[in-house]
Amino acid sequence: MNHFGKKVECDGIKFDSEKEAAFYLRFIKNCGKNYHVHPSYPLADKFPVGGYQMRGISYAPDFVVFDSDEIAHVYDVKTSLSQRAIDSAAKLRFKLFAKRYGIPVEVVVPRKHDFKAKFYGFTNPRLQSAHARRDRHGNVKYNKSGSVMYEYYDVHHNVNYDIHDTIGR
Repeated sequence: MNHFGKKVECDGIKFDSEKEAAFYLRFIKNCGKNYHVHPSYPLADKFPVGGYQMRGISYAPDFVVFDSDEIAHVYDVKTSLSQRAIDSAAKLRFKLFAKRYGIPVEVVVPRKHDFKAKFYGFTNPRLQSAHARRDRHGNVKYNKSGSVMYEYYDVHHNVNYDIHDTIGR
């Protein structure tokens, strides 16, 4: 679902936003692995209700990267990691995908030289390494009590990492 982005075409592929196209060019296109752009995955099959069929639910992540025939990474590109950019419906789709396919959706926010990534729905927010939150000048941010503010994400310079090192098997 596209809320804010301007549709862009690159390499004959239509992207939902310029950030998504930039992420594709920088991290996906030349990653050396097989990948699909906007594939559709069923999350809940159709089922009968009162003599009628209720539609199923599907989810189309932005990118799915494969290692051999198995899914290695599922990326959903967003403009930020805020509540405004990632609504509760998106978080629910991420959880349903993880439940059905056994791998979490990595929400990514492309930046100039790398990207921020976050997993949603885990009971332990410390699943990912904590990084001090910084302002646009690079200064560490502090909360009202004077302690350092943290963000939970890993910055990856490429897609050559194993998600199972983070979440286990």
